[in-house]
Amino acid sequence: MPSIPRPPSNEPAIRIVMMPRDTNADGTIFGGVILSLIDQAAYVEAMRQAHHLYVTVSFNKIEFHEPVYVGDVLSLYANASRIGRTSMTISVRVSARRRKTPDDTIKVTEGEIVFVAVDSQGKPTPIIEETD
Repeated sequence: MPSIPRPPSNEPAIRIVMMPRDTNADGTIFGGVILSLIDQAAYVEAMRQAHHLYVTVSFNKIEFHEPVYVGDVLSLYANASRIGRTSMTISVRVSARRRKTPDDTIKVTEGEIVFVAVDSQGKPTPIIEETD
């Protein structure tokens, strides 16, 4: 039985300064570092919707629009777009405030992540308690 997600939060799920340890040989931030942050931001949103243990099932349609540089402040905004019986789809948008142009914010990445709620044995469990 699908549930209606809570309204989106105006606050970012995560805000972080990108550091030199996260750069590739070209001097930009590794895509994998950003994917990890997206996964974490989506988890924060899933927990905001309903407290469960969640596992990541898939990353859907991740698009990198702009590079991310050392010193950029990333803000990751996450919204639950769908809540099913045991799964939840979270949309994440990543924006960067550049160190050299702090008044400008640009969209660098966006995508969707699907989580499944699991019990202590790792089996799917209903997100919303079912009533008879």
